[in-house]
Amino acid sequence: MRFEFKYLVPTKSYTALRSALLPFLEMDSFASKQPNGMYTVRSIYFDTPGFEMYHTKIDGIAHRMKVRLRGYNQGDDSSPVFMEIKRKYEGPILKNRSDAPYGVVRKLFKPGTTFDEYTQLIKNPDNARRFFYQVLSRNLRPVVNVIYEREPYLGKTANLENDFRVTFDLHLRSIGYPSVDRLYDEAGATHAFPGFFILEVKFNHFCPNWIKPILEDFQMRKEPASKYVGTILSNPFINPGRRGEAFAKSRMEP
Repeated sequence: MRFEFKYLVPTKSYTALRSALLPFLEMDSFASKQPNGMYTVRSIYFDTPGFEMYHTKIDGIAHRMKVRLRGYNQGDDSSPVFMEIKRKYEGPILKNRSDAPYGVVRKLFKPGTTFDEYTQLIKNPDNARRFFYQVLSRNLRPVVNVIYEREPYLGKTANLENDFRVTFDLHLRSIGYPSVDRLYDEAGATHAFPGFFILEVKFNHFCPNWIKPILEDFQMRKEPASKYVGTILSNPFINPGRRGEAFAKSRMEP
């Protein structure tokens, strides 16, 4: 189980907030190898024809699920991509994750492909089976490719069990109704949450005491800053039916 707190922060506060947090943090090892200490996250989210996962989010249903295919930076058929099921049980979050080369995952989405042909190329194949069970049994389809730059940090005080992390998620944008073959294609992307970025605070057991006064100084409040919902609401090509007008007004306007 894991906890995630999200904050929608004005872009003008980025430099000052980052400076206040950095004395307590160290950069993630993967990000430290990237230009500017950031990497690009690309996630194709799946949903039912009736947008069940979208509506359970805006309706505040306590137990809900997201199904997504995630890749990083620019990639090709040899790049690892991650098949994920993310479940939320009121507060805590549980994630099932498996990865395989992008070319293998693309083949698994093709009709007539036998899963057992590629088992040896998949890490944690049981979770991959769970992923495809959700896709096939619930008739899930790709709805939106959610793209952003992530600047991730770890807590300086080592505690592997708690795994405390802080991420700055910047330049949120999306592609509506992508095919699985377009994970790395963002031509014509639409931006979401203009003038804001998303700060995420993540931990397994406890949130360190030092971060609370910093967040209070910046008058930040925990809120459901959903990238999936935000990109759907900003995307003219997606119509999920009842669009959650109150949610849209409070989260999309400066």
